Amino acid sequence: MEEIVRIPHNRIGVLIGPKGEIKKTISQKTQTTMEIDSASGEVAITGDGENFFKATDIVKAIGRGFSPARAFALLKDDYLLRIIEIPEFVGKNASKQKARRGRVIGKGGLARTQIEKKTRSLISVQGKTVAIIARDTDIELAEGAVEILLEGARHETATKFIDRAQRERFEL
Repeated sequence: MEEIVRIPHNRIGVLIGPKGEIKKTISQKTQTTMEIDSASGEVAITGDGENFFKATDIVKAIGRGFSPARAFALLKDDYLLRIIEIPEFVGKNASKQKARRGRVIGKGGLARTQIEKKTRSLISVQGKTVAIIARDTDIELAEGAVEILLEGARHETATKFIDRAQRERFEL
């Protein structure tokens, strides 16, 4: 299988890493090959099976602002990546996108940190996206909380959503 993933130019150096170490680590741990075109930001990933999909998700995660150390959580079998497009919630208006990015991050990063802790997830807000890395059992909860904020709800509403969902999970 082969897939081409485009990442922002400012993330190519992070993907390659010092002396090519990050690229080499991804390739070794996933038994894939990567060809990186620094000019276009295109990364061609070639491999087979589940490892191919893990490599693709790691590249996407690094492109969406995660550090390689955080992106490597995707090597674990029960971790997933979700990317939420902010324009799907507010349209093309750049100032509205910026405002909703700010809602997800919160003052001093508090909202993002609180969602990460309550849902055992990792969240990166970059450009027009919010990316989430979490266990398969927690990703929908984190995604739901982020979407509530992107819809314009208050931070307390997102917190109550998480708390209610966790209570219901434990009652079953």
